[in-house]
Order: sequence, then structure tokens, then C-alpha cells
Amino acid sequence: MTGPPVREVLRRLREEQGPLAPRPRLPVLDELIATVLSQHTSDRNSERAFFLLRSRFPSWEEVRHAPTGEIADAIRCGGIADQKAVRIQRILAEIERREGVLDLERLRRLDDAEVERYLTSLPGVGPKTAACVLLFAMGRPAFPVDTHVHRVTTRLGWLRVGATAEEAHRVLSALVPPDIRHDLHLALVTHGRRVCRARVPHCPTCPIRRWCTRGPA
Repeated sequence: MTGPPVREVLRRLREEQGPLAPRPRLPVLDELIATVLSQHTSDRNSERAFFLLRSRFPSWEEVRHAPTGEIADAIRCGGIADQKAVRIQRILAEIERREGVLDLERLRRLDDAEVERYLTSLPGVGPKTAACVLLFAMGRPAFPVDTHVHRVTTRLGWLRVGATAEEAHRVLSALVPPDIRHDLHLALVTHGRRVCRARVPHCPTCPIRRWCTRGPA
């Protein structure tokens, strides 16, 4: 392993960020769609998009069969709404075809690998989305690697520059102990948004700057 000790990074980030705020656990299908909505936007915008979608279409059956343009209009605040509307309806159509109903709670009876295989076989669902469902909806020790986690862990030397999403998930899942994956994921996401930004990182305030491979800002 290269880079700093994983638990020490978490300790320093948690000292800087404060206690972890608990997150409500959603049904499996809700978390899946919420994660799709979270792509390429902020938490605030994605949460608002999810709220507006469920307010306008209270059941997933209604979302599945509504005109795609109406779905896009409901989630417009979440960004790339036309693409996400198509993706959501394709996912729901495939789940309905496989399950007969729009419900994924039976996945809770499967092991982690089986859940991941099922989810990543759905249209447009990759390893990050599957890991989010495992971690947040099911309480499993998955480790989602979004753009912030990928960037920060690359700068820490845990990932090689240019690592693919699949490689990043494989490497970091092996590196990060299961008992801290939830906390470290959230801490790295927060750090990537507030401090270790892509273009203009706030290096002077970074609590883990001593291990950064990026060099002086």
C-alpha cells in the first residue's frame, strides 16, 4: 500500500469536519433512483429533484408509465434532466420485467456480490451507484467511489493516476477496512467538495495536506 494510513486520514478529516450526521435509510429502489438523480449535481439539487419527482408521481408505477418529458420537467433542478428521465424509466421498465413489481426489497436477502451483479446489470447502473445502494439503503460495507473520492484518493496516492472507475472500486474496497467505509466515504466526499476541489483546491486549510502527492498549490 502507498499513501497515508487509512484510519489516520479518517481521524483527521473527522476532527476537521465534526461528527458524522446520520442519514435516513431509504427503500432499495428509492435509493437507486435517488443515486441516479445525484449524478453531476449537488446534494441539495438532487434531494430537491427526488422530492419533486415523488411529489408529482407518488408511486414508481406512475413514474414508469408517465411521459418522459413530464419526468424530465419534474427533475429539472437536478441537471441533465432529459438523460436522467430516460435512464430512470429504463431502469424501472427492466425491474418491472424481472420482478413483476416495482420493488427491490428482496435484494436484502442476497449477499453483497449478488446485489452488485443485479444492480450493475440494470441499464446505466455502474459500480458507484450499486455501492451507494448497498451502503446507504442496505447498511452493507460497500465503498462508493464518486468523482470526489476518486480525486482525493488519487492525490493521496491510494490510486494510480488514470485509474478507471472499476479499478478504483476494486483497489479501494481492498484498502479501506469494512468498519470505516461508511464514515470515510462521507468524509472524503465532504473534503472533495469543500477543500480538495478539482481546479482550485484550498490546500492551506487541508488537514491531510502532508500526504498529498499533488504538490504545492
